[in-house]
Amino acid sequence: MSNVLKRLQRWYELNCNEDWEHTYGVKIENCDNPGWLVTIDLEDSYLQDVSFETTKYQNSIENDWLRCEKEDLKFKGVGGPQKLEEILKVFLEWAEKNEP
Repeated sequence: MSNVLKRLQRWYELNCNEDWEHTYGVKIENCDNPGWLVTIDLEDSYLQDVSFETTKYQNSIENDWLRCEKEDLKFKGVGGPQKLEEILKVFLEWAEKNEP
């Protein structure tokens, strides 16, 4: 298992408190650009009130794009077909930097 998935599992487990996991969570799905969409609920997590600076780029190479932002108490990351790991890294670097 990749280090990124282990780190994501750890973050998820840190937020499981017998309540959060029943209402909120992590969603990874494909989109038709083609690419990936990652949505992570931040409500009732330690990241709820932490600011996040939007990360984005669009290179001239086809499908080499990424956008990560915090919107409506959610982390939302989208990117090209080879950008799933990078999206998760952007989230995890922010989350781990702000861990209580």
